[in-house]
Amino acid sequence: MRLVIAVSAMFIAMLALAAPASAHVTISAPGAARGGSDAVITFRVPTESDTASTTGLQVQLPTDTPIAGVLVRPIPGWTHTQKTVKLAKPISTDDGDITEAVAEIDWTANAGGVKPGEFGEFVVMAGQLPDAPRITFRAVQIYSDGSRTSWTEVPAPGSTAEPEHPAPSLDLVTVSTAPVARSSASSSQTGAVILGSVALAVAVASGALTFVRRRVSP
Repeated sequence: MRLVIAVSAMFIAMLALAAPASAHVTISAPGAARGGSDAVITFRVPTESDTASTTGLQVQLPTDTPIAGVLVRPIPGWTHTQKTVKLAKPISTDDGDITEAVAEIDWTANAGGVKPGEFGEFVVMAGQLPDAPRITFRAVQIYSDGSRTSWTEVPAPGSTAEPEHPAPSLDLVTVSTAPVARSSASSSQTGAVILGSVALAVAVASGALTFVRRRVSP
């Protein structure tokens, strides 16, 4: 009985810790890789207020690991503006150096917004991601009653505790060339098998022809 009570208490505690996290501003970009291009990044913003709607979102993009080129997906009923900064270190691309990058994107609802109990998705496409393991954004959520929630807190180095209002961050994967090498080796092995099969077929045919000639010869 004590074990059941202890397990139930742990389960309730886990739910209590998980509930606030589900309401955070989160970010996703499936397949986003270090130095990759054309990555679609989605900011998912839930309205936590019981009485006010989300009518604005300000997202600050990192300038120490800048994104080269940003396109914003339009949202019906919303407008957006971008702020750019001059980079201390230009970004080298195949089309030349990029000296400026988008530092902030602001979305504003023309009317209504994201109501309580709902969430909104704000989508951008990165022209080229930085060659970094992680990029961190900072977001400010604005409500219809004038209140704001800043999602800008970053965990202390070495800490595993999640801040109350964590800044959305994106882990970038490292693209490996190993699969290409395995594919080449596999192709080589396949080619060797095919050549061996052809040689065997020729030998068998040659032997059969010799046998027939001997049977036909007087």
